[in-house]
Amino acid sequence: MVDWHLIKEMKPPTSQEEWETEFQKYQQFPEFKILNHDMTLPEFKFIWYMEYSHRMWGRLVGLAYILPAAYFWRKGWLSRGMKGRVLALCGLVCFQGLLGWYMVKSGLEEKPDSHDIPRVSQYRLAAHLGSALVLYCASLWTSLSLLLPQHKVKLPETRQLLWLRRCAHGTAGLVFLTALSGAFVAGLDAGLVYNSFPKMGESWIPEDLFTFSPILRNVFENPTMVQFDHRILGITSVTAVTVLYFLSRRIPLPRRTKMAAATLLALAYTQVGLGISTLLMYVPTPLAATHQSGSLALLSVALWLMSELRRVPK
Repeated sequence: MVDWHLIKEMKPPTSQEEWETEFQKYQQFPEFKILNHDMTLPEFKFIWYMEYSHRMWGRLVGLAYILPAAYFWRKGWLSRGMKGRVLALCGLVCFQGLLGWYMVKSGLEEKPDSHDIPRVSQYRLAAHLGSALVLYCASLWTSLSLLLPQHKVKLPETRQLLWLRRCAHGTAGLVFLTALSGAFVAGLDAGLVYNSFPKMGESWIPEDLFTFSPILRNVFENPTMVQFDHRILGITSVTAVTVLYFLSRRIPLPRRTKMAAATLLALAYTQVGLGISTLLMYVPTPLAATHQSGSLALLSVALWLMSELRRVPK
């Protein structure tokens, strides 16, 4: 889909003529000319419906936010604080849709000075993913705040509990950052440059980490550096989760909080296994998608643990 209309594009092509017209539009852009010049109409229909499904799902998510919010607001069921949250969430939903088209548009632009295959900008892809993660985290945090009951067990506000809360916040931030770095890995196909672990090729630190100038460009545009950073962030995240788990074992926490910490530990090591497998198997799409889903599950449990620790009575 090479254009964007809020209402008009909701009706897919139905006749052969309409499909031919849509295919001709696609043929005008670099992705077809350089990458998919031998694509057939049935193959085009497959990728078209993939994009169409994503867009329609986005609209459905938007309605799932806006319509109930409008109803609850009119009924007077929202507190003043909740009204602010609802407005922010609905605003994020709309922003996410606009950001999605801004991202797609970058993959349709002619780049005469580039010798790379046509792809969306990794910066815009990361922005789109980051915005989606912020929306998801804000929604989940609001839900946990409303639905999880307060713990009955009262604990003294000790230094250990304070450190545990801080560690949980830092770990959640690391998990978020690692998931976000995955957008740069995907956007640059960085998962295909060194398909070995734990070393990158024959060395621990590859020689082509700093091939771009200025040096800062390597962090976001050099596939080797991007993969290296993602590895370091992943290892740091699983280490932080492990430390957090053993810290939680030293405090007599409520059962539900202990369950959240144990689940976080199990998911962290599962996610590491998925990441290494994806790398060693040259990034098969189903496994890569599972790895991406695992990052969201890990982030969800990290937020759950944060919420549990917040709900331990002070």
